[in-house]
Amino acid sequence: MSYLRPTLAMTACALALGALSSPAQANDLRASLEDDMPDLMELYRDLHANPELSFEEHETAAKLAKRMRALGFEVTEGVGQTGVVSVMKNGDGPVVMLRADMDGLPVIEQTGLPYASTVTATPASGVTTGVMHACGHDTHMAGFIGAAQLLAERKDEWSGTLVMILQPAEELGLGAIAMIEDGLYSRFPKPEYVLAFHDAAAPAPAGTIGYTPGYALANVDSVDIHVKGIGGHGAYPHTTVDPIVLGSAIVMKLQTVVSRSSSPLDPAVITVGSFHAGAKHNIISDEAKLQLTVRSYSDESRQLLLDGIRRVARGEAVTAGLPEELMPVVTVEEPYTPSTFNDPDFTEARAAAFRSRFGEQRVFEAPAVMGGEDFSQFRRADPDNVKSMIFWISGTPAEMLTALKEEGKPLPSLHSPFWAPDAEAVVRTGAEALASAALDLMPANGG
Repeated sequence: MSYLRPTLAMTACALALGALSSPAQANDLRASLEDDMPDLMELYRDLHANPELSFEEHETAAKLAKRMRALGFEVTEGVGQTGVVSVMKNGDGPVVMLRADMDGLPVIEQTGLPYASTVTATPASGVTTGVMHACGHDTHMAGFIGAAQLLAERKDEWSGTLVMILQPAEELGLGAIAMIEDGLYSRFPKPEYVLAFHDAAAPAPAGTIGYTPGYALANVDSVDIHVKGIGGHGAYPHTTVDPIVLGSAIVMKLQTVVSRSSSPLDPAVITVGSFHAGAKHNIISDEAKLQLTVRSYSDESRQLLLDGIRRVARGEAVTAGLPEELMPVVTVEEPYTPSTFNDPDFTEARAAAFRSRFGEQRVFEAPAVMGGEDFSQFRRADPDNVKSMIFWISGTPAEMLTALKEEGKPLPSLHSPFWAPDAEAVVRTGAEALASAALDLMPANGG
C-alpha cells in the first residue's frame, strides 16, 4: 500500500541533507549487521525474484520459518492460513512483537533489475498477471531476518519474550485479523509492544526514518452502491428513470458529505473509483454500479461518512422519483481495514532513541496519510494493553532524488511497476531499528 507521500517541506529538507549523516556513535550492533548484510541481500534478491500473492505465501513462509528455527526460535507455521509465529523466551521481562508482511502484488515488474520477478499467477479476479514485490515487502522480510539474527546472538543483552511474526495478506487488509482470529494473542505470548517498519517512496535519502505519533494511516472502507432505475429506449428517456443520471447525481452529491457534513479539521476522503452501467448506445439501463473507497481516521468520522453515503444515495433516488422497492442498495465490505494509531508517548520515545542511534538528520516526524495498513489490528485487538508503532524507512535511491531536484521528475510510488528501492539501505536500517528497539524495551536484568 502507498503511504508516505512527498510534501514541499519534506522535499526541501531531504534534498538539503544530501548523503545520510554519520551515526551518532559507533556500535557493535551495526558492526555485526554489516557482517550479515551480504547474506541478507542475497535473501532479499531471492524474495524479490519469487513473490507470492496474498494468502499464497507458502514458499516464502517456509523458507523464512526455516531460518527462524535455525536461530533457536520456537516456530509455528500456518497461523492465519500462511502466517508464521516465532517465539524466543529469554527470562523475565516484557513481551515484544516484531512484524513483517510477506505478500506481493498482481503487478508486472518493469524495473529492469537483473533479479526482477518473472512470476505469474491468477488472483481472485481470474486474470492471469505478473507478480511483483511492488510495495517493498521483500525489504521488510530481509530486515526482519536481520533483526532476528542480531537479537538471537545477543540473548545476554535482553530479558523477556520476543515474538516475531510473518504476516500474510497485508495487501488485502486481511492477514493481521486472520492471525488474531487464529489465536495470535491466545496461543502465543501476548505482546505489550508491537513494532514494524515500511519502506517509503519518500523525497528523503534512502535509510531516513519517518515516524508519526497518533493517527498515522486511515480507516479504509470499500463501499458498493447498486443504483436501480427503470430502463428503456434511449430515444424516449421520459419513459424511464435513468440510473446513469441518478448515479452521476450521487457521485457529485457525495462530495458534499466531505465538504459540508464532515469537519474541515477532520481529514476525510470519498472517491468513486468505478462506475459501470449500460451495454449499448441507445438503451437506458435499469441499473448502475458504483465502487467507492472511503478514508477516515476515527471511528466516529468513519460512521459519519458511511451514514452520509447512505443518506445521499437514498435522497437522490427519492428526488428521481423511484419507488421504495427500487431504492439504491449500499453495501460496506467487511472486514474493513481500521486506521493505524501509533501510541504518542511510545512513538516519541522510540523516535528519540532512533535519533540518538542514527543521528538527528536521519529521523523526522512525517505527516499522517490516508493510505491504509492492517498493522492497525494488532493494537486494536487490545488497545488498553498493547502499544504499537509503525515507522517509515525511505527507500528512494540517490539518482531518483537527483532527478527530483534537477528535473522535477516525480518519484514512482509504491505499487508502481517501476518501484526499485535502495534495498540495502532499507534492509540495513530496518534490521538495526527493529533490533535496537527490542533491546531498549527488554533490558537485561530489568534495566
